Amino acid sequence: MIIGYARVSTKGQLKEGHSIEIQTKEILDRYASAVIIVEQYTGTTTDRPIFNKLINDLKQSDTLVVTKLDRLARNTVEGINIVQELFNKGIAVHVINIGLLENTSMGKFFLTTLLAVAEMERNTIIERTQTGKAIAKTKEGFKEGRPKTYTLKQTDNAVKMLKNNSYTEVAEITGISKSTLVREVRKRKAAR
Repeated sequence: MIIGYARVSTKGQLKEGHSIEIQTKEILDRYASAVIIVEQYTGTTTDRPIFNKLINDLKQSDTLVVTKLDRLARNTVEGINIVQELFNKGIAVHVINIGLLENTSMGKFFLTTLLAVAEMERNTIIERTQTGKAIAKTKEGFKEGRPKTYTLKQTDNAVKMLKNNSYTEVAEITGISKSTLVREVRKRKAAR
């Protein structure tokens, strides 16, 4: 049996379907009869319930198909352990952007190298992000978080409108969300 595993990290990706659709299409283009298993779970978490059940349910001579190695594991050690466990059960592993991984010395070397490169790439992205944030913090006027969307004048006008209108009405008129209005009113009451 051929089982495709598609994973996204956020619920937004799952709802939007972009990443799941792409992964599913790639797997089905290669294996039209594949059964696709979908999971929404961050790659930084080792406990993925659907994936764990899938690994336990796979049987000898099954093939597990993923589009990329990072869908399978979050780091080199975990990836090697997962693939070795599958090899021990007689399960083939096909990573579409790499190829079929075999239970040979060369196959294991290839897997280890690829997982190490993928982990290094993730770590490099994290380092760059942290470096960029550190540089931004040194600049005058840096503020943590998202920039404010509305000017003080806009929020003042919106809060004044709340005297004669509901939050929903003011949100519709001004375009400022109801939750932003509620936070602004609470903030002003706390400041008194």
